[in-house]
Amino acid sequence: MDKGKCLVIAEAGVNHNGRLDIALDLCDAAKLAGADVVKFQTWKTENLITKSVGQAEYQKNNTGSEESQFDMLKKLELSYDDFRKIKKHCDDIGIIFASTADEFESLDFLVNDIGIPFIKVGSGDICNIPFLEYIGSKHLPVIMSTGMSSLNDVDISINSLKKGGAENITLLHCTTNYPCPYDDVNLKAMITLKDTFGLPVGYSDHTIGRDVAIAAVTLGATVIEKHFTLDCKMKGPDHLASTEPKDFTDMIKGIRIIESCLGNGIKIPTQKEKFISEVVTKRIVAKRNISIGETFNEQNICIKRNNIGEKASLWEVVIGKKALREYDADEGIEI
Repeated sequence: MDKGKCLVIAEAGVNHNGRLDIALDLCDAAKLAGADVVKFQTWKTENLITKSVGQAEYQKNNTGSEESQFDMLKKLELSYDDFRKIKKHCDDIGIIFASTADEFESLDFLVNDIGIPFIKVGSGDICNIPFLEYIGSKHLPVIMSTGMSSLNDVDISINSLKKGGAENITLLHCTTNYPCPYDDVNLKAMITLKDTFGLPVGYSDHTIGRDVAIAAVTLGATVIEKHFTLDCKMKGPDHLASTEPKDFTDMIKGIRIIESCLGNGIKIPTQKEKFISEVVTKRIVAKRNISIGETFNEQNICIKRNNIGEKASLWEVVIGKKALREYDADEGIEI
């Protein structure tokens, strides 16, 4: 990634519906949309969840099913061999592959076998101290979502990552709701994270549309993650809160436009402004004909647009000085 360029992650997540062919299509679509990264989720269901846990309310609403989380996740689980094929495909088409490891075994697989460039920590693992310390021990850059958490929770999690050995940590503000209502976004919390912990920040977006993600970039987001699907009407827990390829493309275009507008923060005239200023800057000129030795005052000089003469900012310096030559009316005054 170019320094200063926002990393855009297409969160394919579980929107492959447990099918390798859809996962590969998601990679192609993410690449075409202009995403930097296509990210999945990797887990062994038996290592992740007990069989008695029900679905979250949004999952029930989005799937229309009352099955347990275990059964739902088992249907969505891809094999390690599937992920090897996905990683190879990403390499072939030129997009970065990433995946969130939801438990120890899958983390080892992604780091040691696949070779992921960074570790993404989902909001569900905030305060999972042993897992976070283990993640830190991998000595890879870490991007951690902070949904469902307080500042104290985030502090505990950062300390756990650092205790394990992590040095490069980015925090993503996130509201864990799918889709997230606009009045629950609290985008200023991203700035709070940056100010509190002194770490790079970004935003994991679960809203409908592109506006909030683009707004996050204006506030300093270095990473934007947004759920990505081939079709919002597909069955599954996350499709409804995900973005289809065309809208994802438009979001990235908006982000890149905003990046080009942000600049470096140094307030100086641009090169084009310097040229324009030559004809629009107001300067000190003769109000009437002025003789040699005449004292400059408010009766014989004034300020107008002119390309010759002292700038208006030197008005008080010019007042009281004597003309060293004759001036015609409207001629620029020089001292």
